[in-house]
Amino acid sequence: MSTVEIGKRIHLVTLANATTAPDGDGGFTDTLTPLTPPTLYGEIRPATARDLERLAAGTVLSMETLIVIVPFHAGVTTKTRLTWLDRAGRSHAANVTGVNNPDQRCIDLVLVVVEVVA
Repeated sequence: MSTVEIGKRIHLVTLANATTAPDGDGGFTDTLTPLTPPTLYGEIRPATARDLERLAAGTVLSMETLIVIVPFHAGVTTKTRLTWLDRAGRSHAANVTGVNNPDQRCIDLVLVVVEVVA
């Protein structure tokens, strides 16, 4: 059984994992590699204090923290970045800071994400 009603999955979320590659000058460059499939529909909502205590206990969260619920995807980790458009057409990006697979059923993922402010 799904943890969120399908009608609440109104955001088309693009998924990409951060990878580190040598830059040729002795340093490294972070690049984003799209996951397969690269997009999923999900629910995005502000995180409540209860959500954060349950999903991210023991971490310091001082930025815009959101809860994103998407269908299960084995490639999603804390190195994943999400991007989406809101209803006004503004682009958003967030880094995954927590991944929860409720009851280890591989149906949905509940992600704690921190929005990237440009």
